Amino acid sequence: MEKKDKVSMAAIRRLPKYYRYLKDLIDRDVEKISSKELGDIMGFTASQIRQDLNNFGGFGQQGYGYNVKELYGEVGKILGLDKSYEVVIIGAGNLGQALSNYTNFEKTGFNCKAMFDVNPRLVGMTIRDIKVYDFDDIEGYLETHDVDIAFVCTNKESAQDVASRISNTCKISAIWNFAPTDIVTPEGIVVENVHLIDSLLTVAYRIKD
Repeated sequence: MEKKDKVSMAAIRRLPKYYRYLKDLIDRDVEKISSKELGDIMGFTASQIRQDLNNFGGFGQQGYGYNVKELYGEVGKILGLDKSYEVVIIGAGNLGQALSNYTNFEKTGFNCKAMFDVNPRLVGMTIRDIKVYDFDDIEGYLETHDVDIAFVCTNKESAQDVASRISNTCKISAIWNFAPTDIVTPEGIVVENVHLIDSLLTVAYRIKD
């Protein structure tokens, strides 16, 4: 199904949650589900479920609900998971190594091919069959390899310079930024700034009383 021209970012950010919950339903051998049942599980209203999914076409049948496997497949296509993505990680410290060891990336179609760092003690290491290269070689690597996404796991001070440098190759499509600062990219390169502390601060707010 083709998505509508304008879909709210809030609806888009809910799609991975649909995908995750639908996979859990498949693992439990659930074949069909109504919008109300799905909403009860996910903490959404039935109306919200229908509204979100209607942004991308009609997937359910009145009186039947949704075929779980079919909806899971359609949400995966909407998310772009009907193809695989080549990934590099920039910053081979604790966070970068943790991401490289997270095998669910590969199961979802995100294949990490290389890591980069400026620390000579890390360069040359192999982490789960993923080699750590000198960051000075990043341009040459990107020019000779098809890379879709760069995970940036550097410190705050380096993140924007790293993003600007790899963006100049015009070979990547997106940057997933874990540095504790917002980075900007040229038009045509998607950036997602992930601030882990924000989620923790939300927890702090919710328990403070």
